Amino acid sequence: MSEAREKAALAKQAAQIMNRMTTEQKNQALLAMAEALIEQQESIIAANALDIERGRSNGTSESLLDRLKLTPARIQGIAEGLRQVEALPDPTGLTLESFQRPNGLRVEKIAVPLGVIGMIYEARPNVTVDAAGLCLKTGNAVVLRGGSAALESNRRIVEVLRGTLAGSSLPADALQLIEDPSRASVDEMLKLNGLLDVVIPRGGASLIRTVVENATVPVIETGAGICHTFVDESAGYDMAADIAFNAKVQRPSVCNSMETLLMHETFAGKHLRALADRFLAAGVELRGCERTRAIVPEAAAATEADYATEYSDYILNIRVVDHLDEALEHIARYGTMHSECIVTEDDGNAAAFMQRVDAAAVYRNASTRFTDGFEFGFGAEIGISTQKLHARGPMGLPALTTTKFRVFGNGQIRG
Repeated sequence: MSEAREKAALAKQAAQIMNRMTTEQKNQALLAMAEALIEQQESIIAANALDIERGRSNGTSESLLDRLKLTPARIQGIAEGLRQVEALPDPTGLTLESFQRPNGLRVEKIAVPLGVIGMIYEARPNVTVDAAGLCLKTGNAVVLRGGSAALESNRRIVEVLRGTLAGSSLPADALQLIEDPSRASVDEMLKLNGLLDVVIPRGGASLIRTVVENATVPVIETGAGICHTFVDESAGYDMAADIAFNAKVQRPSVCNSMETLLMHETFAGKHLRALADRFLAAGVELRGCERTRAIVPEAAAATEADYATEYSDYILNIRVVDHLDEALEHIARYGTMHSECIVTEDDGNAAAFMQRVDAAAVYRNASTRFTDGFEFGFGAEIGISTQKLHARGPMGLPALTTTKFRVFGNGQIRG
């Protein structure tokens, strides 16, 4: 039996136990997991250093290495994410709806765990902990398959967490890590119908496309992030510059960072040069339309492929537009329905933008970097869904449940 099938089968058995765990039992395990991460951080960072060293020798970009790197501060943040999840209400078992039929049947709709969740993700070891915490809190078992770039980090983290579960009421087998780094392990996971109830991919466009196109197990799609900021002609420079700069530079490697800055021609004529200088000073490579390059000759020519690329790096497209409709057309063509922002003092333009943009999160006068479960108050997130069925946007605890109808009668039969 392959590793993927064997571990999915173990998780399936554990899910039957997880379904019976109380909120108190789950919370105690989560808090113990958070403490264990802090206590074992030296060994986790040592394992992470092996991944960093291997990545650097393989020519991995600094931006991607940043996504991979663990520090004491980041481990503290990851542990805090588990504590945030522990403090959140448990959605499982809640009665979502209750009604009585004319024949006397009483019907209740309740939230229940999905069952066994398969997570396929890339080089961010924090996802290992986030996924484990969210799935366990909602009474699910989880089978993790991280990227090979973070294999040592993920292996050590899961050892720590499973060791903690072994001393708790929760079954340790509810948390599984597939260590086979080959593409074959992913291909097999996608077809483990009957063992996995759902697969959630989290990573770049190529990974997500592979999962969506090849899975026979149901998929919750977390989309790539080609995010835009549109600066309207009414925007003040200071706020617009701060928002755009934060959206690109604060952490360019993540999916909610800005890839294209759209700018009304009036604003661009006054402020593009100054804003471009700020980006250039921060080491951002600029690519622009003809009107952008007339003002900022240092910018390379932006191509159709550039506008359709999620860089996850210090690269930014800039396009000058004539009006709001042109910005909306650009977003509709190149956006990935993730996060979009307008910076404006015009209430009418803001309302039009927020109504017409089709995205999981739409902002007025705030950085797209806030599309995040923690920032939305959900605690850690399993991913940011850009699809429209089951869940959309940052996926917290409720997104990891489904529903069950409980029907109570006193002898009714259907005629």
